[in-house]
Order: sequence, then structure tokens, then C-alpha cells
Amino acid sequence: MRRGRPGASPRGTAGRTLTSVGDMPVGQSVPDRGPQPGAGEREASRLWHVTLNLSGAEAPLPEVKRALEQLAHDHPFLLTSRYAADHAEIRYWEEARDLHDAAAIALRLWGEHKATAKLPPWEIVGLEVIDRETYHLRVSEGYGPPPATPVGVHPY
Repeated sequence: MRRGRPGASPRGTAGRTLTSVGDMPVGQSVPDRGPQPGAGEREASRLWHVTLNLSGAEAPLPEVKRALEQLAHDHPFLLTSRYAADHAEIRYWEEARDLHDAAAIALRLWGEHKATAKLPPWEIVGLEVIDRETYHLRVSEGYGPPPATPVGVHPY
């Protein structure tokens, strides 16, 4: 399952690694980390369960519902959304190489779709990203949110 999204894609950055140099003495080079994933082979993608919480000034409920429905249309892997006049929760599956990529994509989701879906000017106030195995383990043990049923956009 591959999909593209407008804007920068983490798939094009597979060979680059960010390194903190804040504590390194001036003139010292960044240590060699050996061959990087993506420099010949491609690291496998994994599925991540994302819960994104948003909050802000009150907006009319019909507009919030319509905006979240448009977001679900624009972002086909959106499982479920719950909303009120001043906050919302969005849950979906994301395909990414690692947790860092999945979180980065999730943090961009609202901003990238704000104009096209006419989303409220809310800010992200919470983010949870867990791997598929952890999600299913939590559900089987009775912890965490149950599977997203019914799928769709619903009021709290």
C-alpha cells in the first residue's frame, strides 16, 4: 500500500540522517555512521496507528463536520473522527518507515489540508503514534481505544 501526499515526502529523504552537532567542538567532523538505509536498499514501511487531537476557538458544528468529512475524503486512510465545537480527535493508519516519519507526517496533516478542506484554525494539542503490534496488543488487553467502529465522522 503506497500513496503519495502533496508536499515533502519522507520517502525522498531515506538516505539522509540528521545528526546533532550542538555539543561537538568546532572543527570536529560528524562521525561516520557507515552505510545508511536507502543507499542501495530500501527500508520496509510499517503501519502506524495515529491519534491526533486538535483544539481551538469554537466553530459551528455543521462546518466542523463538513470539514472533517472533506479531510476524510482527501486523506483516504482516515478511520474515524470525533468532534465538538472546540476540539476534535482524528484516528487513522499511516504507512511510514519509522516512528519519526509517521509523527512528522501526522504533524503536517492538519496544516496541509487546512485550506483545501476548510478546517478550523485549531492547533494540534496531542499526538500518539504506535506501531500496529502495540495497537492490537492494547485492544486485546482491553486498554486504549477500541477499533475504530463505526468508521466516519461523529460528534462526541
